[in-house]
Amino acid sequence: MRLDFLAALSGAMIALQARANGELSHRLDSGLQAALISFSSGLLALLVVTPFSTHIREGLKNLKVAVGKKEIARWKLSAGALGGGFVAMQSQIVPLIGVAIFSVASIAGQTAMSLVVDRIGLTGGGKKLISVRRVLAAVLTVMAVLVSVWDRIDAKNLSLTAVTTGCVAGAIVAVQRAFNGEINEHSHQSFTTSLLNFATGATFLLFVITAASMVGIIDLSPLPAGPWWIYTGGVIGVIYIAFTSTIVQHLGVLTFTLFSVGGQLAASLIIDLVSPTDGVSVSAYLVTGLAMTYVGVIAGGVSSSRVKKPQRQK
Repeated sequence: MRLDFLAALSGAMIALQARANGELSHRLDSGLQAALISFSSGLLALLVVTPFSTHIREGLKNLKVAVGKKEIARWKLSAGALGGGFVAMQSQIVPLIGVAIFSVASIAGQTAMSLVVDRIGLTGGGKKLISVRRVLAAVLTVMAVLVSVWDRIDAKNLSLTAVTTGCVAGAIVAVQRAFNGEINEHSHQSFTTSLLNFATGATFLLFVITAASMVGIIDLSPLPAGPWWIYTGGVIGVIYIAFTSTIVQHLGVLTFTLFSVGGQLAASLIIDLVSPTDGVSVSAYLVTGLAMTYVGVIAGGVSSSRVKKPQRQK
């Protein structure tokens, strides 16, 4: 099977996860609770695999050594908490604006924040200069958000606050990926980084939900009986990580990102056509916004002026 197709399929998984988590949030009436269930199911799947994986255990040992030598700050290992925040936002926002608009908004946030993240070199892979092309790409993706919701700005079922939150969620993802890049640099095992993310993300969400319940901010709801697919968000996340950890090694980050975003946008549009969120409709503005987003990602991706990282002394 072609790797570019698998890369696009992995992007589609992001849209599927958003739909599943969004529907679970809608039925629970709690984005936080839906996020915790998603993270917990993904963590459970990884914990089942860990005893049989020498690679994951080796990665954990590598991280322990790196922390002991102070090669990586201990607090950076909690990058999964950012992922927990993203899934909580995703679960809360998708029921309001649909998968497609959330995808556009989050990609806009990722593109804009990536300018800052790459410039200061948070990934541990060296700094990347802010070129005119990348700035224009960021502006284009933000404009794509406005175009995609243009016909619904005055609609009662569209919350501009929700769209803005989608952009913030995307920005959080950009920072999380940067920290994960540095974690990966020391663990040398993608699944170890994934396990750490699911563990810290689930712990963070459990702490937030417990605190919110104690002060009466939220009330926990019983798990809905179905449909079954609303509980697939965590497993989809694990499968997505498995795809990325394998395909990126062969296609490279740039090519993988382009095909992945294409798959995500196409899948989000299909989902909103076939199984739309209540009150969400697909318009010419939304389709145009999706196309603009993809063009923006391509424009930003093809620009590469990375500053070489000094060789580490052995």
